[in-house]
Amino acid sequence: MRRTRMVLLAVAVTACGSGKTGQSAAHARDSGFAGVQARGAVAMGVNQYTSHHVFEPLDDGGRIELERDAPDSAGAAQIRRHMQLIADRFAAGDFALPGFVHARGVPGTEVMSARRAAISYAVETLPRGAALRIQTADSSAIGAIHEFLAFQRQDHHAGAHRDS
Repeated sequence: MRRTRMVLLAVAVTACGSGKTGQSAAHARDSGFAGVQARGAVAMGVNQYTSHHVFEPLDDGGRIELERDAPDSAGAAQIRRHMQLIADRFAAGDFALPGFVHARGVPGTEVMSARRAAISYAVETLPRGAALRIQTADSSAIGAIHEFLAFQRQDHHAGAHRDS
């Protein structure tokens, strides 16, 4: 347990000291956001201040993207492993990892877990990471997926559409 606390502290210090300016520096001063970033780094295996998320609602579900901001083959490979883990866990109705990252229950996950048989998860490779495509024809599941994505977008201070 002590080692886990030390790793979390080291990640938080590293993430907060990333040297970014502007909006990212303001986010680092937000202790709630800093906690999400630190726990996200532990869960995902990459520095959250040098990566970006996109949480996009779509008519049949949604899409989550995570990519490194600069070329990083090891970081991109880690993101791809993480997204496959997430796809497998979500398909099994296990949403513990988002609960850990956000340090609370995540909206939409109870319905997504209950309706897991009606939802598919597919990992897509991106140049600097990966995306998780979430699809369903179940209207209650779509509502839960959109609720989940909206919460994620807000808590990660992320966009809804890819910045190209």
